[in-house]
Amino acid sequence: MATVFKPIRPKKISEEIVEQIKELISIGELKPGERIPSERELATMLGVSRPSVREAIMVLDAMGLLESRQGGGTYVRSLTAATLADPLSSMVEGNPRLLYALVEVRMGLETWSAHLAASRAKKDEVERMEKLLAIMKEQAARGGWDAEVDSQFHYAITAATHNTLLLHVLNTIHDLFHKTVQVALTQFYRKEGMVELLHAQHQEIFAGIANRDPDRARAAMMTHLSLVEEKMSQLLSDEES
Repeated sequence: MATVFKPIRPKKISEEIVEQIKELISIGELKPGERIPSERELATMLGVSRPSVREAIMVLDAMGLLESRQGGGTYVRSLTAATLADPLSSMVEGNPRLLYALVEVRMGLETWSAHLAASRAKKDEVERMEKLLAIMKEQAARGGWDAEVDSQFHYAITAATHNTLLLHVLNTIHDLFHKTVQVALTQFYRKEGMVELLHAQHQEIFAGIANRDPDRARAAMMTHLSLVEEKMSQLLSDEES
């Protein structure tokens, strides 16, 4: 019986740091692509030595959870980016069938994201969406907003779900989502009145989230993405005809 027990050893400081950062990543407090504090800042915040912090970061880097980028800084790595995003990015360019498939994926992920965000979004996250919506409105007055602002708005909604796995999945295929936004906006801007309609749809999505109404937010996102799906379906039909 005694042989099943193992001696208990105290954890090293660096191991404690590793566990704490892993926990913050797992609960979504540290998000994919987010820069973590510097060695000095972490050492001060945690009340430990810089060598212990440095060792912990090296371990997390080796585990694939963090990455050091050229130009300085250590960032949370997207857990699946290397295995999925790159090959698909090269395939989706100019491919209406894959663009349509991506919209179907977005409808599944983002309608549920809007539903969750309406229940979970923090005050600063709602304010972030509102600021992006204001930028859209400002750019709309000049004929249409940039695809990156649109993508950031949708990303902010998913971030507000505080669902770590959902956020990592979206981060992995963010560039692909951006492509559907870019193509859709290019098509929409050709039709009179479409800019105003799109902005109203984004405003309704935001209203559902800001008013803590999950069903309204989810329905608004579905309405918006159904319009995008319709446009991608047209592109697919044109390609096949």
